[in-house]
Amino acid sequence: MSAITAALHRAGTSLWLDNITRDMLDDGTLARYVDELSVTGLTSNPSIFNLAVKNSASYDTAIAEKVAAGRSGEELFFELAIEDLTRAADLFAGIHARSGGVDGWVSLEVSPLLAYDTAATIDAACRLHAQAGRENVYIKIPGTPEGLPAIQEAIYRGVPVNVTLLFSREQYLAAADAYLRGIERRVEEGLSPRVCSVASLFISRWDTPIKGKVPAELENTLGIAVGKQCYRAYRDLISSDRMARLCNFGGSPQRLLWASTGTKDPAAADTLYVDSLVAPQTVNTMPEKTLLAFADHGTVAPPLSAGGGEGDLEVGRVERAGIDVAALAGTLQKDGAEAFVKSWKELLGVIDQKASSVAVGGGR
Repeated sequence: MSAITAALHRAGTSLWLDNITRDMLDDGTLARYVDELSVTGLTSNPSIFNLAVKNSASYDTAIAEKVAAGRSGEELFFELAIEDLTRAADLFAGIHARSGGVDGWVSLEVSPLLAYDTAATIDAACRLHAQAGRENVYIKIPGTPEGLPAIQEAIYRGVPVNVTLLFSREQYLAAADAYLRGIERRVEEGLSPRVCSVASLFISRWDTPIKGKVPAELENTLGIAVGKQCYRAYRDLISSDRMARLCNFGGSPQRLLWASTGTKDPAAADTLYVDSLVAPQTVNTMPEKTLLAFADHGTVAPPLSAGGGEGDLEVGRVERAGIDVAALAGTLQKDGAEAFVKSWKELLGVIDQKASSVAVGGGR
């Protein structure tokens, strides 16, 4: 067991892996990360599955079988993804049970093409969760303006949600409000308020577009500063009267999740966005490379203060250097949604190519 990863978990930050492949399920890599690196969950997205399917022959037999059964396109992909994620969910089932449902989750994203279609997102979320058939599967819904009512409705219908593509305190608070509204509707109707959720705040993507546009000492600081701002808002919310009332009925807080924590700048520490975001009642989902680096030489710093430390001051310094942080938050969310659409289309193209080769090869 890595002493460093175990110490981070004891500090109150859960370590999740931001990756999944059929190979790591088959060869025991994921199980080893659970046993040796304190990994207690995982997340996926279209980019991750695009690379998994494109770079491995491990999916070819399954694709051939599904093509023979008449599957294609999105339907075929979701069957592949759910096969992987249910295996992972079963691996984490013990953790999920021991933590009372706090940990031990895996995440599956709705089609990125639905990011601005509320009704279709709701239908997809309910359908995919039912298809997965595991209680510890989150359905990822983007925290876009159109996604917010879908989040509320999915929670109301009892679907656990990982809210993705959040970048700012304001976007986080809007997502948290959508979650709470869904729980409040359940309480009003006498339904169980125990529907879990995480809110995924993307960190490192803040720092790439301002590189070279701010003084050197401010580079690679904005993502962490925004994280501190959101942590303060998060701690304020979970200690609020509104949350306390829901807890009285048996509800639980939506957890804050640090996403996009791989370092983009080769000049910065490869564990920067883990070392700097130690915080109770949070999750850090890490790319595999970041997880291994942190286990080897990361640092478990003193936890963030509930008040967010100097987050506001640090964001203010970047703003005074000429960056419109509020506008950048909107741009990052839009660009993030578009990047997932691009990966999604590439993924479906890869699946179509493999399906075509199966047909040409006569099912070999």
